[in-house]
Amino acid sequence: MSTRVLKIALAASVALNLFAIAAGVTTVVAQAREEQRIEAQHRIPRERSPFHAVLARLDPEVRQQVKSALKASALAARPDFDEARAKRREAVALAASDGFDADRVVALLTESRTAELRGRARLEADAVQLLATLEPADRAALSEILNRRGRNGVRDQRPAQPQAEKAG
Repeated sequence: MSTRVLKIALAASVALNLFAIAAGVTTVVAQAREEQRIEAQHRIPRERSPFHAVLARLDPEVRQQVKSALKASALAARPDFDEARAKRREAVALAASDGFDADRVVALLTESRTAELRGRARLEADAVQLLATLEPADRAALSEILNRRGRNGVRDQRPAQPQAEKAG
């Protein structure tokens, strides 16, 4: 074979290899995109948070007023919740340390609960004040925020008992 034929064969081989590599990459990328599309179809859509669902039911004119009032209330109660977390962390650290003092751990946990209850009371009082300013339809929609939410995120679903039943 002449050098010219070898050069042509080499060039053709290189071109064919480049074509094969490009086809392989295209196939892998297309397969990955298809897998993502299928996975997205099977994925459960993320629902909006319960709070956003409550806000969505409000009259749009009232929604911004409610959001800003609740945000201000949360910011005002934040120091209480920060204190509660700090006291609880301190109690946990003391319980895990060599200088364990049961009375001090109990006192820190009590202080933590007190601070948390103070913050929760502030949030609830502010929520009630806000509810008093709303129209009945908006108040009914927003009243759901008074349900307590536990650590596991579950709200208290027990139906409210009428006053007559509570007395008896």
